[in-house]
Amino acid sequence: MNTPTKNATTAGPAEAPTFHGSSLELRNVTMAYGDIDVLRNVSLTVTPGTTTCIIGPSGSGKSTLLRGINRLHEPKSGDVLLAGDSILGTNPDTLRTRIGMVFQHFNLFPDHTAEENVALALWAVKGMPKGQAMDRARQRLAEVGLAERADHRPRDLSGGQQQRVAIARALAMEPEVMLFDEATSALDPELVKGVLNLMAGLGGRGMTMLVVTHEMGFARKVADQVVFMDEGEVVEAGTPTQLFDNPRSERLQRFLSEVL
Repeated sequence: MNTPTKNATTAGPAEAPTFHGSSLELRNVTMAYGDIDVLRNVSLTVTPGTTTCIIGPSGSGKSTLLRGINRLHEPKSGDVLLAGDSILGTNPDTLRTRIGMVFQHFNLFPDHTAEENVALALWAVKGMPKGQAMDRARQRLAEVGLAERADHRPRDLSGGQQQRVAIARALAMEPEVMLFDEATSALDPELVKGVLNLMAGLGGRGMTMLVVTHEMGFARKVADQVVFMDEGEVVEAGTPTQLFDNPRSERLQRFLSEVL
């Protein structure tokens, strides 16, 4: 099991700036697909600069929760607050410049280089001059250890390198919060550790992060808060020690006995 530490860093980053993450709060959020509620009255507080790992069985609503935060799926009721202000009335494209998201699959443009993949949203969404966008893209790729791969297309990169490009693309927007939805589950086992170390390094530098993960070692070592979800509800939330060493609910006890 991969177990990076809170202060882990990726190999060879050029620069490691400190982030200034914002708070995130969910208040009684319910989300539905058609007539079926897949999240029910979820409340959660994430303090600035901390890492929250969300664990639970498949189908428990973890990914749906992240999609609601990033407005890829609209909440049915409740509220989501970023830095104390509701995001539900915000233009979704504007919101996604403040909340970055990294998916299980890399979603890179195959005919663009790594540098172009990172820079594209900067000039297309933020309206940044192309030269400035390319400069920032190179900086972010260097931070994730890919300075020498900036001119490579996705087909010439390993899965782990492609996921680092996806992380650099999200970081280039200078988000206040980063969401990771099973960011390592599509990777070969030997590539997982490098991406987890990179994520741990972001958290250690002050980024506010919500991480949906099946990597229990990562959650135990890196998280400030662990949230266990099942059947669309938050069953337990607390420190890694509280959840892993002293689980209160039978549902969490059963889950841990199956995955550990």
